Amino acid sequence: MTSARLDHALETGALTLSEGARIVLLEPAVDADLSSLAAYDISVQQNFKPAFDQFEAMGHAVTTVAHGPADIVHVTLPRSRELARGLLAQAEAIAGQGLVIVDGAKTDGIDAMLKFAKSKVTIEGQMSKAHGKIFWFTARSAFQECALPDPAPIASGWTTQPGVFSADGPDDGSRALVEALPKALKGHGADLGGGWGYLTRNLLDLPGVVHVDLVEADRRALTCAEKNVHDDRVSFHWADATTWGKAGALDWVVMNPPFHTSRTPDAQLGQAFIRSAARLLRPKGTLILVANRHLPYETTLSECFQQVAELDGNNRFKILQADHPRTSEKPGRAKRR
Repeated sequence: MTSARLDHALETGALTLSEGARIVLLEPAVDADLSSLAAYDISVQQNFKPAFDQFEAMGHAVTTVAHGPADIVHVTLPRSRELARGLLAQAEAIAGQGLVIVDGAKTDGIDAMLKFAKSKVTIEGQMSKAHGKIFWFTARSAFQECALPDPAPIASGWTTQPGVFSADGPDDGSRALVEALPKALKGHGADLGGGWGYLTRNLLDLPGVVHVDLVEADRRALTCAEKNVHDDRVSFHWADATTWGKAGALDWVVMNPPFHTSRTPDAQLGQAFIRSAARLLRPKGTLILVANRHLPYETTLSECFQQVAELDGNNRFKILQADHPRTSEKPGRAKRR
């Protein structure tokens, strides 16, 4: 948890914060405990909707783009190196000549980030704790060239932004899913975890599709999707796909669900997407999804749907179709087609 390292630095006296300081937290983890900062003027920047909602419910001022001035800016290191460096540039811009604190796990690249920061600024303090590190320095506009660029077209013509999933172009799993989409898919459906819009734009090419709800928790990715998809049949939703929507409202769901909450694969996230799809679908509804071959989704699909089949696949991916969500009956064994 992010706060474990910050709490340790404060408790040991290695790091001291000025009384009444204005502190901006850039992208804190969804499970961050901010109680040790209760005496300070805190505001939060968060682009991940579940975390945004959680911090807002806790009574904190939350925004998707934080502005200065601030006395202290705390950066929680994300998985993306480009986004991490962009956050450092933003932190310096907000802090002026105040303090920038960088906090992250080893698995998210904190050692490499510390080495990079040392090449640009004087590190005033650092500590190791909870399988990660925290370090801090006085802002001096040393990271200006690392500022995160605005969304822009890439070579393939799609608009993306460094830091969003598959920023270099459509990922192989989504490409495989598009190739396997049933041409008979029709009616009103959703692209859960729709990212920057690749699946949604291809779904609109199917003649029977009348409306697509693109649901995405990453605000940066959704902004790119809004630039990639221009069609009156699409609605964009900045939302948590595992809780979004009205039960029994959709004819179909298509998705390439995420399976990382950190660098460690976590099948529970994809399983939550499957349960959400079953909840959203009408009694005769259909779910089409792509997954890495090793991910254990079949049991969850069988619990949630009456029929499950593999449409297509290779040694890397499997394209699965599930029909007739189990809404009122007890979960049972899926019928194989």
